[in-house]
Amino acid sequence: MFFVLSKMATFFLQPFNWLVFLLIIWLVVKNKKIKKRILITLLVLFFLFSNDYLHSEIEFWYQINQSTIDTSKQYEAGIVLGGFASYDKNKVGRFNPVCDRFIETNKLYHQGIIKKIIIASGSASVFLKEPGEADFVAEQFILAGAKKEDIYIDNKSRNTFENAQFSKKIVDSLHLKGPFVLVTSAFHLPRALLVFEKAGFPVLPYPADVRAYDRIYSFTEYFWPSMDVLADWNYLIKEFVGIAAYKLTGKL
Repeated sequence: MFFVLSKMATFFLQPFNWLVFLLIIWLVVKNKKIKKRILITLLVLFFLFSNDYLHSEIEFWYQINQSTIDTSKQYEAGIVLGGFASYDKNKVGRFNPVCDRFIETNKLYHQGIIKKIIIASGSASVFLKEPGEADFVAEQFILAGAKKEDIYIDNKSRNTFENAQFSKKIVDSLHLKGPFVLVTSAFHLPRALLVFEKAGFPVLPYPADVRAYDRIYSFTEYFWPSMDVLADWNYLIKEFVGIAAYKLTGKL
């Protein structure tokens, strides 16, 4: 139930949808004073959530953009969280724009920093039955040169909380000793770390998909609206609300 509710809530957490709702209300309402207030609110929200400078500063402050691992050491396993691949209508696996999680994990493995790879990701689809993401990703690691016996999959978990629960079962069954290297997007790491630590998991953060790094802005980034930034807010808001929801439900 928590999984289904979280997916439904995601729709209402997107700033673009807020703007659409306000626009619809503005078109329907007849009272001039109310229309004016709605229009002002709509414009303020639009310029706030489409401002590259504001978004980048908040993301830079929130994300974990530096790894704490010692690259001279070797760790028993790296755990990569899914969300960077899915299946099309023909059940063919496809990478998406956050596949840097795969790239960074692959580098860690081939550099000998991690001995094994644990892929934590089932299907995030609410209505469609599809294979777990981890099945496709495991095939890609093997194609990239990883040994099959070094790869372990959790293809059942549907969110970060379940990622931690199922991954812990894997490392416990293998009697592996931590700390383990946790690979996910920089903006997702703060929440993921809290969840894994709550599960009694000794993990070290390894950020991938780092989006906010150069804090040098041009005139257009300070003042000109960006539709890309408007969409990027979805990720940060989801993380903020996710932490709050996990705390309220005892998952943190």
